[in-house]
Amino acid sequence: MTKNIFIASAEPYTGKSVIAFGLINMLLSKTQKVGYFKPIIAQEDAEYKEQHIEAILDFFNLPIQYNDTFAFTRQQVLHQPQTENSSEIIDTIISKYKKAEENYEFTVIEGSDFLGEGTAFEFESNVLIAKNLAAPVLIVVTGEHKSTAQVVNTAINIYRNFQSRDVQVLGIVVNMVRQEHVEDVKQLLLAQLPAGLMLTVIPMESGLQSPTMKEISDALHGNVLFGEALLTNQVDNFVTGAMMLPNFLNHIKENVLIVTPGDRGDIIIGALQANQSTSYPKVAGIVLTVGSIPDQPVMKLIEGLQTVMPIISVKTGTFETSNAIGHIHSRITKDNKKKIELAIQVFEKYVDLKALDDRIITFTPEGITPHMFQYQLVKRAKSIKKHIVLPEGNDDRVLKAAARIMSQDLVELTILGDATEIGLSLKRLGLNLDLNAVHIVNPKTSAHYDDYVQTLYELRKNKNVNLEMATDMMTDVSYFGTMMVHKGHADGMVSGAVHTTQHTIRPALQFIKTRPGVSVVSSVFFMCLPERVAVFGDCAVNPNPTAAELAEIAISSAESSIRFGIEPRIAMLSYSSGSSGAGEDVERVREATNIVRERRPDLKIEGPIQYDAAVDPAVGQQKLPGSEVAGRASVLIFPDLNTGNNTYKAVQRETGALAIGPMLQGLNKPINDLSRGCTVDDIFNTVVITAIQCQEV
Repeated sequence: MTKNIFIASAEPYTGKSVIAFGLINMLLSKTQKVGYFKPIIAQEDAEYKEQHIEAILDFFNLPIQYNDTFAFTRQQVLHQPQTENSSEIIDTIISKYKKAEENYEFTVIEGSDFLGEGTAFEFESNVLIAKNLAAPVLIVVTGEHKSTAQVVNTAINIYRNFQSRDVQVLGIVVNMVRQEHVEDVKQLLLAQLPAGLMLTVIPMESGLQSPTMKEISDALHGNVLFGEALLTNQVDNFVTGAMMLPNFLNHIKENVLIVTPGDRGDIIIGALQANQSTSYPKVAGIVLTVGSIPDQPVMKLIEGLQTVMPIISVKTGTFETSNAIGHIHSRITKDNKKKIELAIQVFEKYVDLKALDDRIITFTPEGITPHMFQYQLVKRAKSIKKHIVLPEGNDDRVLKAAARIMSQDLVELTILGDATEIGLSLKRLGLNLDLNAVHIVNPKTSAHYDDYVQTLYELRKNKNVNLEMATDMMTDVSYFGTMMVHKGHADGMVSGAVHTTQHTIRPALQFIKTRPGVSVVSSVFFMCLPERVAVFGDCAVNPNPTAAELAEIAISSAESSIRFGIEPRIAMLSYSSGSSGAGEDVERVREATNIVRERRPDLKIEGPIQYDAAVDPAVGQQKLPGSEVAGRASVLIFPDLNTGNNTYKAVQRETGALAIGPMLQGLNKPINDLSRGCTVDDIFNTVVITAIQCQEV
């Protein structure tokens, strides 16, 4: 079951606020813990709150602070540089949403409004946000001022755009359709949309589209002369009072707004009289143009009436005023409870509530985005604070990563090196790292040095290591850091920014050793591709694994995948797919696949399979039709180190993907190796995943 739903449009004035009110009302009948979040709002003036959000919070009495309902205003987003900060925007939205989500059983997320400048970026941002929040989308399309063909084409195109970006769509609501077009729109869409997709077509409801006198007054910057108590009057149409009174009276319709200059006392008095007469429909109000007001006798007459419709004075001319009124789009505001109640009634009348409820209950999110993956990693690392040792305190990248780690209070940290040298480096780099908040340890002067030497000697004396050799080896930061983990003085170690993989791993293999039932230490990279996270194994440790070793790498990688929230669908990669090829290398992969199936029948696995067939749905269906893995692989096992290492680096460089790792798997305690070409981000992320591994030891 999903815990959220994203209401999205791709054009302005779709009436998605009606869907938001109706959906929240439906959910509140099932649980009182319903949240509301609108990632990017249209608010421009910081002194005023967005009316739609205010109305939702007020009507449903939701216990949410206004500032917690959104992450950014449109202006804030538009003024962000479009390169490096786009990721920060998504990260901030995820963080704020997740913080709010913890308090609710279900959250309604509403997309942006497509109003004003910058609408070009809005569709892409809505897609990106929905995908990163793992929220199924309810698309809202407007039928106002559109032919049947235009409505259908718009709905199909928006649906396909979401689908092409791997965003799951729950249903489509076509709103404000002309009554005579409703059935045609419904049948044409049903014929072209998937059978499982929920479809709702809502006809035009004048009570929702018509603005109130208050909305008209606010839009025209009017001065209310009379009838302030009746500003909630609904305006269904308007007429210009520029003709003789007898002819004008013929144009009065229900809830009409009369637009006339203030010196037309005959029109004003005629409108007031018609509104009180049982022979004429109700008049919504009067707008007096060109800044004029009625003559004193007329004003005196109006003042003496017991009930007066709203009369508003504006500075603009009659033509300009009429044109502006024609372009006013009504909004649902907190002071118009009648309109809110009507919106809920319309929703309940036309939306199949049971079908919607069933789809929410049965919906299962697919995959995980890189931003959400990283957010979840950091959150998990913080949940149980662990102690990590960084042996390479003489490297600037390590110190920069350490400063970032401590600023987020992720782990307890020990850095190996000389305290004076590290202090000077921090000053040179301008880093704000409190040396009292971290442990700076020089192996040669450590109080644990002699104990570590003796322990190493006892562990390795049967391997021809004498006490003198152990004394020398323990001055090596890799040995000292690994011994800290072995003795329980640290929970995990991250090294390799300066040292080779062999140098980092050798001490771990010598006395940390492998877990019971594991014969081979291997590694995985979490490849954060543009729209998904894949697990690559083994791209860092084993040069030419046997079939049995390859099977064990696959099983270990699948378990790592599960541990980090990624459903494992294993692709055993080769240069052929299925039974199309033969040869020693292909047979080794085929044998490894069979071993995995025998040992772990619960895992979804395919092999041998080519990379394109593993990740591209079209190619996968063509080469291995009916496969549970082909085209949807999330764990990709490479046949040898040469292939794996080159592939992960090629993918990383060509796609801009973030490669988190390598994460070593199979050891008794977490020791992880860095590439000597690693970045500060690489070190930070590896510390995070190491901390998570430590929580499970």
